[in-house]
Amino acid sequence: MTDQTSYDIVIIGAGPAGYCAALRAAQLGFSTLVVEKGPTLGGTCLNVGCIPSKALLDSSERFAETQNGLAQHGITVGSVSLDLGIMMQRKDRVVATLTGGIESLFRQNRITVLHGTARFLGAREIGIDSAGSLDSVRAKRAIIIASGSAPAALASMPFDNTTVVDSTGALSFPEVPKRLAIIGGGAIGVELASVWSRLGSRVTIVELMPQLLPGWDEQAARVLTRILTRQGISILTAAGVKGMSARDDGVRLIVTKEGVDNEVIADRVLVAVGRRPYTDGLGLDTIDIAVDLKTGRIPVNQKFMTVCDGVYAIGDCIPGPMLAHKAFDEGVAVVEIIAGKAGHVNYNAIPAVVYSSPEVAFVGATEQILKQRGTAYVTGSFPYKANGRALTMDMTDGFVKILSHMSTDAVLGVHIVGPSASEIIAEAVSVMEFGGSSEDIARTMHAHPTLSEAVKEAALDVDKRSIHKLYTK
Repeated sequence: MTDQTSYDIVIIGAGPAGYCAALRAAQLGFSTLVVEKGPTLGGTCLNVGCIPSKALLDSSERFAETQNGLAQHGITVGSVSLDLGIMMQRKDRVVATLTGGIESLFRQNRITVLHGTARFLGAREIGIDSAGSLDSVRAKRAIIIASGSAPAALASMPFDNTTVVDSTGALSFPEVPKRLAIIGGGAIGVELASVWSRLGSRVTIVELMPQLLPGWDEQAARVLTRILTRQGISILTAAGVKGMSARDDGVRLIVTKEGVDNEVIADRVLVAVGRRPYTDGLGLDTIDIAVDLKTGRIPVNQKFMTVCDGVYAIGDCIPGPMLAHKAFDEGVAVVEIIAGKAGHVNYNAIPAVVYSSPEVAFVGATEQILKQRGTAYVTGSFPYKANGRALTMDMTDGFVKILSHMSTDAVLGVHIVGPSASEIIAEAVSVMEFGGSSEDIARTMHAHPTLSEAVKEAALDVDKRSIHKLYTK
């Protein structure tokens, strides 16, 4: 074992949480080492998650629009064909550009990177196994665990990376599967269903819970289910996979819904039932850190500190939504806390997005949650079919819904189904971050014609004074 130079801060993992922590640490003058087990920086998000999936979503949406959505605009095209290889190459170029960008930022900020697997040797010391060579590194100030997460598997349907795949495998199919079954109707399942359905696959989503996007707004889930069904995706909710058997041309799934067995034949099966924290092999027991037995996550306090002094944890391996932007902010906050500053993350204002067509986004509480809490609230909503910009774009499916406190008018939650929901939700996040009300949004001038006007109209509707919504007297 070779002793390495000590660093102020050592970070395990170079995903969104880890690389943002490293960059903030460098800005604050800390000597910083990042240990990454993968060959490139960026973690799941940049390499096999957020970025490649959005690249395929964009490409597949253009393909679908060229096939079916241009004639009504007076645009006539001839035969349209798909070159999946070129589409995949574009996706890989986007990934390479962004991961290379992080490498450049690390060089400019003099952040050291070691590629290998990390294991705790003590509270301030880790061993790094790189190609069979074991080095040890010490941290003067802190060690930050930002080890991320991995796709969760089903014992009854183990990944074989050919027929039964995880989300990583579903980003790199060598050909468009004729029939694709997706187990899990969360964000990952819906997005990859959209990609492959647009490219010609016959897709079936099987979701165990009563609605698509479990935990999201029920109205939004119903609207999205209706739209995706219209797009040709079969959706079975409140359904479970009872069994799976191999066939010459794929697999046969027995799906039970309301006590009735249904047969689903698929060439490939994507298991998208969530993700699990990646903490295996870190040697947490060496420093007396025990993960939560139910979730596998590392317990931390409000300052991201574990039970071991000087060891912090952030990102997917701690409680909270497994979202890159949540990890970004935690990476910045934890380093600021270590530096004696007031690092903070507002967990009540974390947006969530599904990049289907139309997109779905929300921030804050759902109506179901407010009812469970006994919180008195008022709703205001506005349909995109009454929005001028949506009409010009021929994208009128969906709505904006605002939930505000009945007494204080504070915005408690905003839910959007519609074009550019991923961008528009930022207005709601900003208002909630500053403790704003629906009246604040209603009194804010929005450019015309824009999609964001639907947010203003929904805010006006909280007090039932929307200008462009028809009220029945």
